[in-house]
Amino acid sequence: MSESPLLTTTDRGELLDAWVAKRAQIARLEGEAADLLAVRAGQFRADVKADPQSRDMIRRSMIAEYSAAGHISTSAAVNAFAEAEALDEFFPLLRAALRDGTITLQHVRVLIAAAAPIRDAVANGRLTQEAYAVYEAAVLVVAEQETPARSRNHARQIAAVLAEETLRERNARATAERSVTIKALEDGMALITAVVPEIYAVAIKDRLTRLANAVARSGMDTSTDIVFSDPTSLADAEDWPYVEDLDPSDPRLDDYEATVLAGSATYVVDPEHALDEDPAHAPGPDAEVELVAADGRTRRQIEADLFIDLLLASSPSEAFGTGLDNITATIQVTVAATTLAGEDDRLAELDGHGPLHPDLARALAHRAAGWNRLFLDGDGMVTKVDRYTPTEAMKRFLRARDQRCRFPGCHTPAGRCQIDHNHDHALGGQTEITNLADLCLAHHTLKHPDVDDIHRWTARQLRDGTVRWTSPLGRTYDDRVPRRVMFV
Repeated sequence: MSESPLLTTTDRGELLDAWVAKRAQIARLEGEAADLLAVRAGQFRADVKADPQSRDMIRRSMIAEYSAAGHISTSAAVNAFAEAEALDEFFPLLRAALRDGTITLQHVRVLIAAAAPIRDAVANGRLTQEAYAVYEAAVLVVAEQETPARSRNHARQIAAVLAEETLRERNARATAERSVTIKALEDGMALITAVVPEIYAVAIKDRLTRLANAVARSGMDTSTDIVFSDPTSLADAEDWPYVEDLDPSDPRLDDYEATVLAGSATYVVDPEHALDEDPAHAPGPDAEVELVAADGRTRRQIEADLFIDLLLASSPSEAFGTGLDNITATIQVTVAATTLAGEDDRLAELDGHGPLHPDLARALAHRAAGWNRLFLDGDGMVTKVDRYTPTEAMKRFLRARDQRCRFPGCHTPAGRCQIDHNHDHALGGQTEITNLADLCLAHHTLKHPDVDDIHRWTARQLRDGTVRWTSPLGRTYDDRVPRRVMFV
């Protein structure tokens, strides 16, 4: 491959604009394709009306032809028709936004899926058809500015507010279906599937990750050079071993931070976990960054080993290091005080994921060592956190407000982020809430003074808490404070 010539800032900006325009064009074409499927679905209904006895065969034949002609799987064809029919019948605003290129097909998919409680409520007569319009208007405010993943979390909360009773019933039915199953795979392996309440699944994954990172770091040689297979993918790595995972009194902290910034452990990108399902394609920016421990195991392999050991032996064995049983899971839940007191049954929120049944929130409250009291304004924005001394309170305020990394599109939980001075402290930036935000290590390093100006980003916080990033091209990107949906 020949080397590309160095582009001027103007050329790089034009290249970026062309890419953004092409993505919008792709979204518009996806919208037109969905319209064509909606027309065909209408013809299917007409065919069934003329010959209702053959409904199943008529649909199978239609799906088979589109699958064959489009070189896609049967399930992909079924899903495409379902999405097209949903847009046509229930979600005209989403359909229009897709055709305008302001949201992508990935947005459409997650927003339609998140609306399941509303569809149930409408079908049961608890909500009218107007609920769809309210839902669309509310979710598009976020979806047109955020990634599909962030939009999904917001949409689930909106759906929960609109169909709260239905959501409780769905949750009760789903909880009754909890189970553990096993499916034999080849080469002596097996797949264990556990269907459990989401809050427990999030906590289990968080604890396994913390344990695995502790194991991996315990044998890590920080003098070894680092190799990043795809540095851009660091932004989406939720399982990065953050500096804050070390005890503040740990003498390795300074060396660890310095070597990480310079690049001093081994990370690789696993192509099997890229969002692009085509294995022939090289891992892109959505591929997962994988830590490789000194013994050659990846973080996922260590998690699997710990999973086995914890279930069979109740606690990690000496083979995995010492002190691991002192690491517990971290989750963040927001619940009204009146709900905790049993005065009402308003839904709680599992921060970063979606609504949480009030009974689960109360059960967690009985086990928690302490809770932060949040003060919200009329728009659901956190304005104050009351619990500890000022310094610690500021940290708790930021984590309660930010919920995740404050770089646009990043969903790394705030608990695994660093607190950053948006305006560098060394350059006069004050240690005030209005100048502080949670950033994951990957995005924190984008602002590092040692980074050359041609690649360095800057950030400043606006009055409403929005963090405005400025790229090396001079473009600005806003990350708005996550708004909490009021469950009333």
